[in-house]
Amino acid sequence: MEIIEVEARKPGKPAEADVLRDKIAGDYLICCDERGTALSSRAFANRIGKLRDDGVRRLVVVIGGADGLDPALVAEARETLAFGVQTWPHALARAMLAEQIYRAASILAGSPYHRD
Repeated sequence: MEIIEVEARKPGKPAEADVLRDKIAGDYLICCDERGTALSSRAFANRIGKLRDDGVRRLVVVIGGADGLDPALVAEARETLAFGVQTWPHALARAMLAEQIYRAASILAGSPYHRD
């Protein structure tokens, strides 16, 4: 897992989206968005596993800033992911995403999952 932070030279979501596009060109993009799909940990792991099995080489999950992501970038994403209907601070969303990726990797590796 790699964390990349970007900063646009100009203010605004479109400028941020342009910088992101340069970093993720050709990658499988999932945008975190409040209108996205909320998945259980098991379903998220299964989704990651399917992408792996389908040959996705690089999966990128993008978390927007305080004002969210540019709607055009969200529309370009292959999927959108929600952490529920609440609004979460960026740092907490990052921690939650990292934990879910770790949990997904553990589930896919066959580690016991206490919710099964």
